[in-house]
Amino acid sequence: MQRHAFVCLCIVVVALTGCRRTEEVSFHRFERLLFDTPADRLQAELTKHRNEFSSELIMLAPEEPEFMQMTQEFVADPVMRDIYRITDSLYHNLSDVERELGKALGRAYKLCPKMHHVERFYTMVTGDFDNYGFRVFSNSSDLCVCLDQYALGAMERYQYFGMPNYLVRTFSRDRIVPDCMFTLAGLYLKGPDGDLTLLDHAVADGKKLYFVEKVLPGIADTLLLNYTSEQLDWMKHNVANVWGWLIQNNMLYSTDLNAYCNLIGDAPHTNTFGSDSAPRTASYIGLQIVRAYMKKSHSTVQELLDEPDSRKILTVSGWRP
Repeated sequence: MQRHAFVCLCIVVVALTGCRRTEEVSFHRFERLLFDTPADRLQAELTKHRNEFSSELIMLAPEEPEFMQMTQEFVADPVMRDIYRITDSLYHNLSDVERELGKALGRAYKLCPKMHHVERFYTMVTGDFDNYGFRVFSNSSDLCVCLDQYALGAMERYQYFGMPNYLVRTFSRDRIVPDCMFTLAGLYLKGPDGDLTLLDHAVADGKKLYFVEKVLPGIADTLLLNYTSEQLDWMKHNVANVWGWLIQNNMLYSTDLNAYCNLIGDAPHTNTFGSDSAPRTASYIGLQIVRAYMKKSHSTVQELLDEPDSRKILTVSGWRP
């Protein structure tokens, strides 16, 4: 009787731990190494911690005089030091981000067995706000978050470095994990060869967004799509009109990026549909197509990422607004 009870207890423990599978995530804080180290100790400390920050994502060559001169000038710059101070005041503790990211990665590895496990996680401060699209970058083994991008809303004294308000509002703490998972999904997408059509772009975005909502269950569509509630409402009420315009103007299979870039890129709205419209209208449609495809095809998330044919996905989905 006791042995039976022990076996049952073991089964329950295994089941519960299996359901709560979480990856261990701990960020290596490169910005702290740079900005908290006295100038006369910087080269020695960079050399000492070289293995910790050994990654294709981080340029680190303390033995080279040119590298050290550039690094010293970078960390001594008063504006950069203020950017670091503001950023660290907001993100000194990242335990909540690490915990949420670990849960998302646990789900991702289960859904996509081909996905390599991320081995090292880094943060940095760059001051490079022009390249806001690269606030998270990754390869198959490492991932890096540019934390100052997510502190931009606290940098009003610098007039947000010229960043428009519609973008500043999207650089917030709750975007870090979705952005990480969106970036990782992009590493494993298979797409067609040659020039990409608008449909190819829309479905690719739809795949990544679908992946994010599966690894972050319960994520609100406003956070998933980076929409305000007004933009989401507009999109829901006007999706049929947007789809009709795409068909009528033969845009779906167009390879002219200049003709459709405003339908997929960050903007305050979509110019074609007026100042009250939502941005990234084609990406929204791509998500609806992918959602419908997954219901019809019963594909796994791994199979979705592996499917390169966006026309097939549209046809199988049967999606129409």
